[in-house]
Amino acid sequence: ISTASGSVIKDILGTLDDFERAIANNENSEDVTALKEGFNLIYQKLLNTLVAKGLEPMNAKGEVFDADKHEAITQIPAPTEEDKGKCVDVVERGYKLKGQVVRYAKVVVGQ
Repeated sequence: ISTASGSVIKDILGTLDDFERAIANNENSEDVTALKEGFNLIYQKLLNTLVAKGLEPMNAKGEVFDADKHEAITQIPAPTEEDKGKCVDVVERGYKLKGQVVRYAKVVVGQ
């Protein structure tokens, strides 16, 4: 049990190495476009690794508010009549792991 997460950690170590290389290279770089591209590549690598392990990012924006998947952090007047009771903004993305919610999406609900 104490080493059950070992395979996930092993798979993420490559991404950690990429971050270390990026940090070292960023000290001497002034090319903002290259920095953005590098961080996007590292983000995609990390996300792909986690998705391969069963992580599922949830897309909450525009969905009807569901307390089983969403955590309402605030309510605002709905921009349109159609947006009432829906998630009009996502403050923090939610995730499922093999179908189970592991983090609720923190959302703004239109009223």
